[in-house]
Amino acid sequence: MQKGILEGINRGETVLEARGITKRFPGVVANDGIDFEIRAGEIHALLGENGAGKTTLMNILFGLLQPDEGEIYLGGKRVRFRSPLDAIDLGIGMVHQHRKLVSAHTVIENIILGHPRAGRILNLKRAEEEIQELCERYGFNVALRAKVWQLSEGEKQVVEILKTLYRGAKVIIFDEPTSALTPPETKKLLASIEAMATDELAIIPFITHKLPIVLAISDRVTVLRRGKVTARLETGRVTEKSLAKKMVGREVIFRIERTKVEKGEPILQVENLSALSDKGFLALNGVSFSIREGEIFGLAGISGNGQHELAEVLAGLRKAVGGKVIFEGKAITASSILERWKMGIGYIPCERTEVGTIGDFSLVENIAMNSYFDDSFSRRGILDYRKIRKLTEEIVSEYDVAAPSPDTKAKCLSGGNLQRLILARVLSRRPRLLIANLPTQGLDVGATEFVRNKLMEARKEKAAILLISEDLDEILSLSDWVAPIYEGKFMGIIPGEEAKRESVGAMMAGSRPPLFPPQVGGDEGGEET
Repeated sequence: MQKGILEGINRGETVLEARGITKRFPGVVANDGIDFEIRAGEIHALLGENGAGKTTLMNILFGLLQPDEGEIYLGGKRVRFRSPLDAIDLGIGMVHQHRKLVSAHTVIENIILGHPRAGRILNLKRAEEEIQELCERYGFNVALRAKVWQLSEGEKQVVEILKTLYRGAKVIIFDEPTSALTPPETKKLLASIEAMATDELAIIPFITHKLPIVLAISDRVTVLRRGKVTARLETGRVTEKSLAKKMVGREVIFRIERTKVEKGEPILQVENLSALSDKGFLALNGVSFSIREGEIFGLAGISGNGQHELAEVLAGLRKAVGGKVIFEGKAITASSILERWKMGIGYIPCERTEVGTIGDFSLVENIAMNSYFDDSFSRRGILDYRKIRKLTEEIVSEYDVAAPSPDTKAKCLSGGNLQRLILARVLSRRPRLLIANLPTQGLDVGATEFVRNKLMEARKEKAAILLISEDLDEILSLSDWVAPIYEGKFMGIIPGEEAKRESVGAMMAGSRPPLFPPQVGGDEGGEET
């Protein structure tokens, strides 16, 4: 491959161009004749719903996939990427949403891992000096000799970016760059991305639902829908609503109205609950709260601060090492998963494919997993597939799950449709308590709107809802109570109408304003103010 192909390209000149890119998978045309180009010094956002073809296109531009048709030009010269190594060699880098780091290695070691510049004999001192220069140029602050497992999500994101910059990337593709960051971390990252564009790098963020970020930093936007380009726009001439309409094909309501619902008796009471992580560390450290009928209790936190362990303890998937869980006045701390389901506790897991569904099972079989113990759908241990199939057909219709038939395998559904299926399976049983763990993570604006509306409908029907989300805007718009969690502890419990983005964001990062107590327990978490 020819090196230095992007040398000498000036601001405003086309760096990368894709012409007529087409990629087919069995039964699906993921990319259908797509044209896309980006200039030096430009931030060009790529938007689209789940399944619109964004990931496929970016994977082609990074060499992870080969197009069936179409051409790629770099610096005006036609190129062909046989693998990501070819793309990297020619100056294209990709910062993945899911980290590609080795936790036991240091930051420096991760950045130089597999890089030709490292040489046969590692010169860590020289590498540290070069990486520190990149940090100073783009405003990054990370301990280069720290182990990756010691870093926050924001710091891990920085390591991924530094790894790409260190390899000399001139075009950088960002996959959902702010999906797991706090507001302060997001602000810093966006400033760094803008600094890169000022330095004449070409930046391609592809984003599913955080449209305000697109408007804040991008120069142009290309919108995909069903594998085709539906719009190419100058960002300064569009609004959040108009972008969403281009993506989804209809008007999207961003602000969900939290209507007043008369609160009932406490459904869930958690007292001084503690639990260990999979590694044996204390992940949940003595939290106490309660949720009443018709309330949404929003848990705001960065991934890895104990919220996942809390969800699993409440659902019966993880044992508590201390404290109590009380459901409708009955202690259920030691109750099994099945016992909790029969009581009326519903669980929407964050792992759609690992926990929420079985990919090789049909939609009917996946629905049956939460109905096999119900006398309405089985007799003497034998499932009534006719009734379960009818239920599946009703669910697919009511929740607008895009699937050819109820016999379609779950692994064939997009992320948004898979989430609709899981949500429908749980809500069809009308749970008294709903544990929703990252219910909209990775969903596009249309699917996100749908899920949020369903949560509000369940609240209206007097369900008690624990909403766990890393999207602070979602927490603030839906929750009656907001609890920022940090290192396994609540930093406070705030009435929803009093929760402010800046203060909650700071509490998610470990700051505890004196106005709010560190822990509120028992019925206090559910009292109206």
